[in-house]
Amino acid sequence: MEWTSAQLRSLVELTRQGTVTAVAKALGYTPGGVSQQIAALEKSTGMELLRRVGRRVELTDAGMTLAAHAERILATEAEAVEALERTRTEISGTLRIGLFTTAAAEILPPALRRAREVHPGLTVRSRDMDVDDVYDAVAGGAVDLALGLDYPDVPIPRDPSLCVLPLSRERFSLAVPADAMPGRKTASLAEMREEGWILPSADSYYGRAVLTACRRAGFEPRVLHEVTDTAATLALVETGVGVSVVTDLMLRLRASRLDVIGLREAMERHIVVVVRSAAEHRPTVAALVEVLRSAAFARTGHRRGAERSD
Repeated sequence: MEWTSAQLRSLVELTRQGTVTAVAKALGYTPGGVSQQIAALEKSTGMELLRRVGRRVELTDAGMTLAAHAERILATEAEAVEALERTRTEISGTLRIGLFTTAAAEILPPALRRAREVHPGLTVRSRDMDVDDVYDAVAGGAVDLALGLDYPDVPIPRDPSLCVLPLSRERFSLAVPADAMPGRKTASLAEMREEGWILPSADSYYGRAVLTACRRAGFEPRVLHEVTDTAATLALVETGVGVSVVTDLMLRLRASRLDVIGLREAMERHIVVVVRSAAEHRPTVAALVEVLRSAAFARTGHRRGAERSD
């Protein structure tokens, strides 16, 4: 039997995602491409690996058996790549990094400049994606590592196949229309109970984190505008149609005429690097993680590289 890593990765991702469309999104393929990968596996094995159930697909017993072995095969492959990289005398090769919009604008550029200076043989290819998708993208092998966000109130699920390495933390403040609260330096969430809010979907980690904080303060936020894009959120606050929460990094995405008021409650988000456990010590991966840490340290003035969460 002959198969490729891409074919095995598509099969493994089906066990996580459940639909060909979701697998395609996670791995950066087209749905047709994923179907071709699975069809090629079925041809190679001579067995039916999945069956269609309504709009979803499910793996057959043969498919589940091969998927379990495929995870081990891919892990062994990652270990082999790491071992080969260690025989090099310099850091070189290509890495794929997934990242969300804010990180793409504020963290990646200085990190790439630094990478070119210290590791000229390292090529970095980036892919912009929804922040809640980066974990599946790393687990599925669509990218080698990714910048993500973790919220203490709504932590991301800890998958033993992934390492979550903290880079920095940011505290949230309130973003309110200009002159809406003249002279105020700080405010509590409870004081915002009567305001209209601009928030992302409650299905997102960010949305759930804000909802959790508001409920802890004793109220349910009245969401008038459900918006994912940070720049759009700032623009809406600027026009006076609602309030939101922001961090310093978010504010740098768009120059806006609004007021930022300190939030009395300690509400934070953590910027993290997500890597596969099997690839954490690959020289190229470790080198890029260190560069990202340096970029985060230069931006925030404090280093958190010694911490780790698996």
